[in-house]
Amino acid sequence: MTPFGARVRALRAERGVTLRDLAAGLRVSPAYISALEHGRRGAPGPGLVHQVCEFFGLIWDDADELARLARLSHPKVVVETGGLSPEQTALANRVAQTISKMSPETVARLHAVLDESKLTGKPRLRRLAGRRS
Repeated sequence: MTPFGARVRALRAERGVTLRDLAAGLRVSPAYISALEHGRRGAPGPGLVHQVCEFFGLIWDDADELARLARLSHPKVVVETGGLSPEQTALANRVAQTISKMSPETVARLHAVLDESKLTGKPRLRRLAGRRS
């Protein structure tokens, strides 16, 4: 499940909206919404994110947060390590190989390390996570 999919599912549950109701309101198929929620489709475009915000009445910070989650919701992330150091390449490979086995606590710690880092510009993994394939 992607961050966007998890949030949409939570919004539906909080407001008692069925998958079919949301799909009808957005004029898409229920199968498409299900695939978005489960991470079987790529990240939604800005238009669909806007429609979801309108459907649920999200404004300001809530709408910005949903758009941010959409940008981080590519189910198949590609990290280009050409030109990076061997250590950076090894890190990218280790994360790719072990992420499915990481506990939620480990994932949270890794997020915290990245958030606390004094990196210049956006972290490479986050920048690539926002790229369309």
